Amino acid sequence: MGVGGHAWRGRDSWRQGNGYGTILTTGGSRNTHSITTRANTSHVPPRHCLPRGHHNGVPDGGAADLPPAAVCNFVCHDKCLKTVVSPCSSVAPTLVKTPVAHCWSEPIHVRRRHCNVCRKKLDDTLALKCEVCEYFVHLDCEDFVVPNCKDCAIFILDKTLPQVVQQHHWREGNLPANSKCVVDKKTCWTAECLAGLRCEWCGYTVHASCASKVPQACTFGLLEPIMLPPSAVSIPRTEVPMEAIIGVQNRRKDTLSGDSRSISEEFTSEGYKMRECEEPAMRERSRDRDEKDEEVVKVFDGNSSLQRRMFRLVTVSRAASVAEFLTAALRAFHLPQEVTSTFLTDAYSAEETELTDPLPVSKLTRREGKRPAVFLRYREKGNDEGHIRVYPSRLGGTVGVEHTVLPVTSLTCVTDVISLALKKFDLPDANPEDYHLVEVMLDKGVSERVMEHGEKPWELLKVVARDSVRQMEMMRFYLQLAKDPHGSSIALFVGNLPPNLSQRQYDNILTDILAGYKYSSFGPIYYEYGSMVITYDDPDLAVRAFYTLRESCYDDKNLLVMLLPNVQPQLIPEGVQPLLVFVNVKSGGCQGLELIHSFRKLLNPYQVFDLDNGGPLPGLYVFRKVKSYKILVCGGDGTIGWVLQCLDNVGQDSECQHPACAIVPLGTGNDLARVLRWGPGYNGGEDPINLLKDVIEAEDIRLDRWTVVFHVDEKVEDKPTQTNSTAGSTSEDNTQIFVMNNYFGIGIEAELCLDFHNAREENPNKFNSRLHNKSVYVKMGLRKMVSRKLCKDLHKEIRLEVDGKPVELPPLEGVIILNILSWGSGANPWGPEKDDQFNKPNHWDGHLEVVGVTGIVHLGQIQSGLRSAIRIAQGGHIRIKLNSELPVQVDGEPWNQAPGEVVVLKSALKATMLKKTSKSKLKRRNTEPSMAGGEVPRLEVRPDPASSHPL
Repeated sequence: MGVGGHAWRGRDSWRQGNGYGTILTTGGSRNTHSITTRANTSHVPPRHCLPRGHHNGVPDGGAADLPPAAVCNFVCHDKCLKTVVSPCSSVAPTLVKTPVAHCWSEPIHVRRRHCNVCRKKLDDTLALKCEVCEYFVHLDCEDFVVPNCKDCAIFILDKTLPQVVQQHHWREGNLPANSKCVVDKKTCWTAECLAGLRCEWCGYTVHASCASKVPQACTFGLLEPIMLPPSAVSIPRTEVPMEAIIGVQNRRKDTLSGDSRSISEEFTSEGYKMRECEEPAMRERSRDRDEKDEEVVKVFDGNSSLQRRMFRLVTVSRAASVAEFLTAALRAFHLPQEVTSTFLTDAYSAEETELTDPLPVSKLTRREGKRPAVFLRYREKGNDEGHIRVYPSRLGGTVGVEHTVLPVTSLTCVTDVISLALKKFDLPDANPEDYHLVEVMLDKGVSERVMEHGEKPWELLKVVARDSVRQMEMMRFYLQLAKDPHGSSIALFVGNLPPNLSQRQYDNILTDILAGYKYSSFGPIYYEYGSMVITYDDPDLAVRAFYTLRESCYDDKNLLVMLLPNVQPQLIPEGVQPLLVFVNVKSGGCQGLELIHSFRKLLNPYQVFDLDNGGPLPGLYVFRKVKSYKILVCGGDGTIGWVLQCLDNVGQDSECQHPACAIVPLGTGNDLARVLRWGPGYNGGEDPINLLKDVIEAEDIRLDRWTVVFHVDEKVEDKPTQTNSTAGSTSEDNTQIFVMNNYFGIGIEAELCLDFHNAREENPNKFNSRLHNKSVYVKMGLRKMVSRKLCKDLHKEIRLEVDGKPVELPPLEGVIILNILSWGSGANPWGPEKDDQFNKPNHWDGHLEVVGVTGIVHLGQIQSGLRSAIRIAQGGHIRIKLNSELPVQVDGEPWNQAPGEVVVLKSALKATMLKKTSKSKLKRRNTEPSMAGGEVPRLEVRPDPASSHPL
């Protein structure tokens, strides 16, 4: 299991396209290259020189001196070897100190991007992209992916804040257009090939040759004031993948999740089923090979690959020797194994005999309709000793080496390896019984297993090699403390249970489902949502419970379960207010899905939550110990109300009871977002980084909130009231209580809102754009003009009191009570300022505005800005008597309300919002109220080290 760089070769086995290779580090002796003589490279066809990061993507010196790599086909000028930073893909996975699996998307078509493995363009081919980092890969190249995704949870128990140094996470190529190097200020991107480096945390872009000149410590760039540092996040060691922790929706089909080496057994010239349009080209290629006397052979790298029909194709000369054949097979699997440690056997031979010279290709067994096939085998016989790599698994600052290579034999057991590794890591006084040796497999992801002390690592490797030689090469060993330094407490969020049950009922339900996997503690419980948190002290038990709950149902509903990360607030730097991001992916068509992908790349994925997975509660629980943080809500007014309501429920149990909330408007109305200057609606054209910069610069203001109490008359109490809102509660005397943030309506406006709501409930897929939603509103309004007037003479059906005084109502069909001066997608029913008996309204003055609407035409005129509503009253306590059943709506949630009484009064609940600062008035006098006793000082954003910083 050796380590090496590229093995450079001559022209003989060129194949089309720039070869395999990927960036991992920025230099060092471990990435040095052995090259062929110049005589062997004199006839290399013109190719790109990839390592140097030229601004135009094409080097000036021609391509006559390009030695290609024998394993990965990486191409380089002789004169450029000193600047190569991309290790050979055969060894790149072994150079990762702490492997982190990628979170793959479903297969997609991506343009103007290059594969980080084979370095070819992704145009018109199926590809995968990591949902967390800028890693792109062909579906066929997935086998050779380097598991070096952003490490977003690097908490180490014995490190204090002054000891934490965040490293840059460099990714090669696929840079944003017009990126400039922060060192020499020159363009460092190209659309021609993989060139240049970008830090996934701070966004710095540099030439590959300039990366060593950048300070090693990463400060997160412009996003430092809102970044949740990975050193402050801990994930207990479990086998649960990152996708399940951060809630990535992985929709890849089962047929696509397997090994990309699975190729049709049908005999075609390239191993894939031919399309009709490809047949002439395929036949031509087959004739070319026949003329060159070549053969295409399937190569299996072990027993499991044969069972799963997963192989790779190699093209070899029929006159090739065993050594040439073996080299081609190793290259197909990107293996740096020595030729002497492996051999080939005939896969279709009864005895599976080893291939020998001369003419091994001609000796292969042929089966009708199938290509000849060989096994790539590891030579076990007489090979009773070797070397293994052992890595320290975050043992703290006392270990100064990245890994050690230990000699082992067939008799060496895990206990021996632990003792020897402790000495190599300069921990001679440590007790070996306090440590585990963990087997880590890097093939197609990252999986790990704690080994028993009596196991023999070298014998284990040889057993693995029988199933897959590549898996043997991708296996490594980690030394880690037996006691999890992150703590053994693991929290699982469980949802989709019936709401408003008792604690005992929830306990009984979970106990029945989990059987023997009993949790250590239970709570908090979010009764209104049928959700709760359960905690385990045993990680293995927690994992079993996680998968059991994920496959369970209750009342024909699949349970929701999430494993939650732990945030360590003591490692959040002073002055940093981490941003907790909530995204409603169902809002605004596909914009919510695009935003959540962008924010996961720009920020720490553990601070970005999909509201489709348990709503706001999991994120609020994770941040419960953070003393000061901000919230960004991406959704409509209903989503904002949902988050504020959940804050009300958990505020008393949190260190930060009133975090300030910013908005990215994705809904249809977005009235609160308009008032707070976040715009009428996100259209996808604004760079997400600018949205985050606006959040950093926004100012805290107060938002009045109101309690709306509905009490049904006794004579109609036996008829239940149907409501659509989940923002209210019902008491035993049939009184319903809601919290209002924006407005409350009775009459024609609420009736129109109810019709729209019912239409959307019947066909939700049709209501996926703001333009369509508004057109539906207009059509419904036109129908109301000719239909029966349900709310005609509304002024005779209600009685209004404001601050204890009765108010005479003019002839009306609707009444709207406003907390903010935006209604119906941006209209202002109160109208412009004028000299009358009313004060200038705002959303923090403790007063509501009451206006009236005379009909559907009047509504249309208000929304178009031609007229204002009829000003009726201002006050802080409103009482309305309903004499008949009427349509009502609270913050856009409509229903038909039975006769009774409605009271609107100031709520004891508080809300702190973030108001976007005007670009032209950044230094204007602050005329809005400060947050008494809890005002957060303005954060100074550190200037960039170079004006070309992409952020």
